[in-house]
Amino acid sequence: MKLLDGGRAPNPRRVRIFLAEKGIEVPVETIDIGRKEHYSDAFLRLNPMRRLPVLVLDDGTPICETMAICRYFEALQPEPSLFGRDAREIATIEMWNRRMELDLLLLVASVFRHSHPAMAELEVPQIGALAEASRGRVPAILKWLDTELRERDFIAGEDFSVADITGLVAIDFMKPARLEVPEELAALRAWHERVKARPSAAA
Repeated sequence: MKLLDGGRAPNPRRVRIFLAEKGIEVPVETIDIGRKEHYSDAFLRLNPMRRLPVLVLDDGTPICETMAICRYFEALQPEPSLFGRDAREIATIEMWNRRMELDLLLLVASVFRHSHPAMAELEVPQIGALAEASRGRVPAILKWLDTELRERDFIAGEDFSVADITGLVAIDFMKPARLEVPEELAALRAWHERVKARPSAAA
């Protein structure tokens, strides 16, 4: 198998962090998003949605979408568990990962994709109003997350999970999106320091 990776883009990074936490090594082929290599006919046969990453299995089957790839590896190697072990834990992690994905990462990505000059050729048309609307929603999400993290060490409970991976990537992606975590959100900042200190965060 091989992993088609998109470099610094947030979703490929989520998979790399997940694999690093698992201690799994997979051959990687980097697809240059800036050069629109994900628009090639060969890539479109694997994923007509033009999104990265894509895991190509030994029989040629493409597994697309970040969480689908992570769940594939969780099924192959359940420990350390990053999606939970019992019904309650699995549901709680799923809930928080969805929140981090839809209520934070998606907003940050919208700001970046619709306002950053580097995205002008890839996000056509860039919608400035969407970027600003998304930017305006981020502070409330960060404040809510800070409140939650006053009660526990990690986003979905007392153990590191895939929800923390998504949250970490979302917060880190705020920098190129020209967003900041306010100084007063001490619990969120402390969580970010904890998770970015993990060796996997460098993946």
